Amino acid sequence: MTKTICKILILLFFISCSDNNTSDTDPNPTQAMYFPPLTGNTWETTSISDLKWNQSAVKPLLDYLELKNSKSFIVLVNGRIVLENYFNGHSTSTNWYWASAGKTLTSTMTGIAQQEGLLNINNKVSQYIGAGWTSETLAKENLITCKHLLTMTSGLDDSTDEVDPASLIYKADAGSRWAYHNIYVKLQDVVAAAGNQTWGTYFNTKLRDKIGMNGTWVQLGVNSVYTSTTRSMARFGLLMLNKGKWENNTILNETYFSEATTTSQNINLGYGYLWWLNGKANYHLPQSQFTFPGSIIPTAPNDMFMALGKNDQKIYVVPSKNMVIIRMGEAADDVNLALSDFDETLWKKISALYQ
Repeated sequence: MTKTICKILILLFFISCSDNNTSDTDPNPTQAMYFPPLTGNTWETTSISDLKWNQSAVKPLLDYLELKNSKSFIVLVNGRIVLENYFNGHSTSTNWYWASAGKTLTSTMTGIAQQEGLLNINNKVSQYIGAGWTSETLAKENLITCKHLLTMTSGLDDSTDEVDPASLIYKADAGSRWAYHNIYVKLQDVVAAAGNQTWGTYFNTKLRDKIGMNGTWVQLGVNSVYTSTTRSMARFGLLMLNKGKWENNTILNETYFSEATTTSQNINLGYGYLWWLNGKANYHLPQSQFTFPGSIIPTAPNDMFMALGKNDQKIYVVPSKNMVIIRMGEAADDVNLALSDFDETLWKKISALYQ
């Protein structure tokens, strides 16, 4: 009997050791989510060695980022900074433009306005900004809802980036065609009208100041482009990693967050509400009606959702790894698309950190 008990205790000891070893090699150990203070420069860090990551993979990653015209790069795990690097004269206090990555700010603000009862995304756009905002017939214009703008399915002609009524021409019925278009900026007019205040005031009050971001909206042609520090971009990514909550404060409700970060229509499976979605069966790209098979970035985690902007402005959010990654800078290559093979190569070097 005593021998049997000893054998059981020995077995339990080895099982315990085995479990501990598994935990030690976990590339992303479970840790409470951290949120930096709303003011000041304090931000907790965690080291490569604490995470049991591969230190030898850091230099090739940073060398590649510098080679590819990057200005800044941040990796957060559980809200803590793992890597924070600046290149070519950039610093923690330098503002840079988000380009189309800022579409996700517009998506978020639309959700906030809806949860406050100011609008309903299923209502037609003209209910908020009046009829005649396009050159379509009234019947066709009235088919276009706020949700169609969120999902890039307005049906408007995408051959121009202009958003004045003369340029907004019928191409297909709303909901029947996916096409990347600047028309999403009309949502900023919708939110401003519904809230009876300027877009900038509503944005600052309901989002920027609540999570400690800096930054301003700058008008560049037809686009309203956001500029901020890299850490402010990381704060927004952290908010979205935490499903719209900042600590215990709900900034964006989880229902809308879930809708925004899952497939929003059946044409482009890789698109939510102005968020790009990795790991889907197929996807579309801007200025194309072709369906590409497979994941947008095959080298990246399948559950990742992304804000992608011109000249390779990036917010990558990876829920399975409690990870947020930010890249700001000039275009990585001569081609200035929001998505390029830069993403694939970059993710091979990122994943080398923890694999």
